[in-house]
Amino acid sequence: MDLPHHGYRPTKTRARAPPPSADPLLFEDTSSSQPAMNSQGYYTPGYNMAAPVGGPQTDPAGNNLFADPMANAAMMYGSSLANQGKDMVNKEISRFMPMNKLKYFFAVDTRYVVKKLMLLMFPYTHQDWEVRYHRDTPLTPRHDVNAPDLYIPTMAFITYILLAGMALGIQQRFSPEVLGLCASTALVWVIIEVLVMLLSLYLLTVHTDLSTFDLLAYSGYKYVAMILTVLSGLLFGSDGYFVALAWSSCALMFFIVRSLKMKILSSLSSDSMGAGASAKPRLRLYITVATAAFQPIIIYWLTSHLVR
Repeated sequence: MDLPHHGYRPTKTRARAPPPSADPLLFEDTSSSQPAMNSQGYYTPGYNMAAPVGGPQTDPAGNNLFADPMANAAMMYGSSLANQGKDMVNKEISRFMPMNKLKYFFAVDTRYVVKKLMLLMFPYTHQDWEVRYHRDTPLTPRHDVNAPDLYIPTMAFITYILLAGMALGIQQRFSPEVLGLCASTALVWVIIEVLVMLLSLYLLTVHTDLSTFDLLAYSGYKYVAMILTVLSGLLFGSDGYFVALAWSSCALMFFIVRSLKMKILSSLSSDSMGAGASAKPRLRLYITVATAAFQPIIIYWLTSHLVR
């Protein structure tokens, strides 16, 4: 039986969609898939054969940086500038403080230190005061007890500062300012002494093989006498101080005269020609004696306030 439509349309039957089998993937997982191959059996471009599967990937920007010839040239230029700057700094340091010469004055051993200290305290029985040479080069201090060194003056200076601090502490007068004043005064007096000797040798045109380090070494040996003097004053009072001062001063004066005499008078034959040649030995002797006579004054000046 046909029914009138009256605008009515029969509904169509809708098919129900099957449930999803898995969650939709946002990104395609290619870690386990093999690279695509073309029809000729070659791998497609873009696949990195060198990188391991699932391993860290290299940065193409870094490879491009090191592969860039301009970057390599800039790195080489920077390295050359750094090396030139290092060479210039070393050259300037060597002008004012030659490291090779400085190493020579610290080439000591225990045997040399003991023998040198005995020579400073008991120099009267020593016979041979000449510095030994090997192929026009002086032997190092460890091989020649007559060679000057800077190890003993440096260690003696540090020991003197420690002993001065102990003496000031015993007298209830210790303070960092007073100890710093003692250290700076002792150092400045040695520098002034070396400068005066250099100026005297220059003004009197005395040619000698004495270097600045040699004069600094001979001037620094007074710290050994200062240690003995202060230690005797702390142990035996003022009487022990003056006895040690007299002994150490006489021993140091004898040592300085014999050592500088071999250094200053060694080149006398080369200056014996010309006018005024007869006065040069006398001037050399005056300089040597004045340097030796200056030592007891400095020792007393730097140690008398530490013993009361």
